[in-house]
Amino acid sequence: MKAVARMELKPGMITAEDILNYKNEIIVSANTKITENIIKKLARHSIMVVQIKEESDFITTHFEKVRQSEGFKKFESTYNIYFPVFKNLTLTSVNNRQPINMGQLMEVYRNIIVCAKSGELLLDYLYNMLPSEDDLIYAHCLNSALIASVFGTWLGLSNKDIDLLIYCAFVYDIGKLSIPYSILWKPEKLTSEEYRLVMQHTTIGHDFLASLGGFDEHVLNATLQHHERCDGTGYPKALKDQEIDRFAKYIAIIDTYEAMTSPRAYRQKLHPFQIIANYENEGLTKYDYASIKSILSHLANSQLGFNVQLNNGKIGEIILINERALSRPLIKMNDDSLIDLSTRNDLFIISVF
Repeated sequence: MKAVARMELKPGMITAEDILNYKNEIIVSANTKITENIIKKLARHSIMVVQIKEESDFITTHFEKVRQSEGFKKFESTYNIYFPVFKNLTLTSVNNRQPINMGQLMEVYRNIIVCAKSGELLLDYLYNMLPSEDDLIYAHCLNSALIASVFGTWLGLSNKDIDLLIYCAFVYDIGKLSIPYSILWKPEKLTSEEYRLVMQHTTIGHDFLASLGGFDEHVLNATLQHHERCDGTGYPKALKDQEIDRFAKYIAIIDTYEAMTSPRAYRQKLHPFQIIANYENEGLTKYDYASIKSILSHLANSQLGFNVQLNNGKIGEIILINERALSRPLIKMNDDSLIDLSTRNDLFIISVF
């Protein structure tokens, strides 16, 4: 809200607080639309200043609140300045088959990352970005590099390993630039032939980076193995657990998380508890257990205090995370009753705000 002099009031403005006379009697209630008669009434009572609602006071969803915040606006502006720099560095490398300047990529990362005061806030900002459909591949890679810094911290990695994980995240999906856009973002189910073509991006990317030379072995392995799964169900070689490079295991989580938090032609972006539920429904066996458990626990706990709407239409606040069922927290409803979602399989969260 903001203070507005009576002389500056205009019909249609909304009062943010009750307006009192000198006897502390309410002469105009909060949430009242200003009219010419009300302005005259205020003059009769010698009211000099009135608290008026601003645009931000009408915001109700978390998405709107984030996008209207000054912190997000600065982040988005900075991101949009450096995104073309990242895209050009990548394109130049691919088109000219020349080494990528990792120092410049890290400069892009550092200039963006300083706009978020915490890892949780960075994830929130990225979640509320609206990427251009034409730039989804590049946004996926840049966002993955930013996410890598947060997840690396949550995993307790050394600064050296976090930097290496960021390097991996910048380039691991570079092979997708060789796959037709129409196939990568096809809204319908891929044919067997199309899926086999998409699967080739891991080998294409690995071979391209290897041909340039100078990349750490972990970066090459992460590029080749980020679709391998610890239970042996991944590709291209159906590797299992200890056969997979640990940085490839980290990137596998980052890759799937970023994909689930981004909109696709066939679905909206998923909220945090839907994301956690997707991992839990797979039994967590596809990913490095210690890593995925730590990341999901941090992600769930970052939602404490948020409001949620359940599939029965009721609204409440998240007050406790169930460590044994991270996607199903304890909710304090608006009528002060408590619902433990871990004991109510008929209920689930449909939105977070």
